[in-house]
Amino acid sequence: MSLHVIVGAGPVGTATAYRLAAAGERVRVVTRRGTGPDHPAVERVAADAADPDRLAALADGAVAVYNCANPAYHRWARDWPPLAAALLTAAGRTGAVLATVGNLYGYGPVDGPMTEATPPAAAGTKGRVRNRMWAEALAAHRAGQARVTEVRGSDYLGAGTTSLPMLLLPPVLAGRRAVLPVDFDAPHTWTYVDDVARTLVVAAAAERAWGRAWHVPSPPAVSARELATRAAALAGAPAPRLIRLPYPGLWLAGLVNPFARELRETAYQFDRPFLMDSTSATEILGVEPTPLDRALAQTVAALRDAAPATGAGSGGPRRKH
Repeated sequence: MSLHVIVGAGPVGTATAYRLAAAGERVRVVTRRGTGPDHPAVERVAADAADPDRLAALADGAVAVYNCANPAYHRWARDWPPLAAALLTAAGRTGAVLATVGNLYGYGPVDGPMTEATPPAAAGTKGRVRNRMWAEALAAHRAGQARVTEVRGSDYLGAGTTSLPMLLLPPVLAGRRAVLPVDFDAPHTWTYVDDVARTLVVAAAAERAWGRAWHVPSPPAVSARELATRAAALAGAPAPRLIRLPYPGLWLAGLVNPFARELRETAYQFDRPFLMDSTSATEILGVEPTPLDRALAQTVAALRDAAPATGAGSGGPRRKH
């Protein structure tokens, strides 16, 4: 039984904790409020993970530290640098592998499928923040100061996420219109949260995975319209009614809403094909993607379970890491 330290208790952190606990590992989840999965093998600790000394103490003896944190969307430029630095410092001091959950922002607009070799050409703030984090981690790895890896997914399917499907599917399942600033017919890669956790755990444990980034194995891309249609069929709901919100609507919303304002930077991800190639992780790490209909069925079930507490609504697309 080895110690694994997870920073963050969102959907990916929670799925990772449960996966490790089910495998008989000892898990320590670190959040500001001491929240996390309720499991006998999971220790929940309240701490500021941006404090390198405190985090290093919590990671002492750990085989891996998992960066599953997700600062507020409009605070990335302020909150990520000290947190990323503390995580890298803790990994360097303790010898634990630093396994980070990343995303596709760093590539910027791309024509064609993104691979791990796609140049990090993002011009926006959020993409540059993620690129800087990975560049610093990779430099430490190459200098022999830490062992690092990163896994990157597209928009998430799964319980508790705040990605595009979680804004698209609730109104669809309720038989209401879904109004979103997206091209509903552009092919898009969707990544299942459990597949993110599986890839993260494998990458942290496999020496061949260290020193590079990996795309989370994901099923073949489908449009948001097809995703909604499949979900409606699985749930026995009416055919989806999808209405595209023009970009000026998103721009105007950003005048009063910080989150909507941040979405302007990544609007390109939703108005054209957004495709991620994840064959490397399948071929080299042996991780297979969960079939889309299975991931979608589990997502629909989770949304139905949560519906009495949260209701269903629509709005602009939101993103994880």
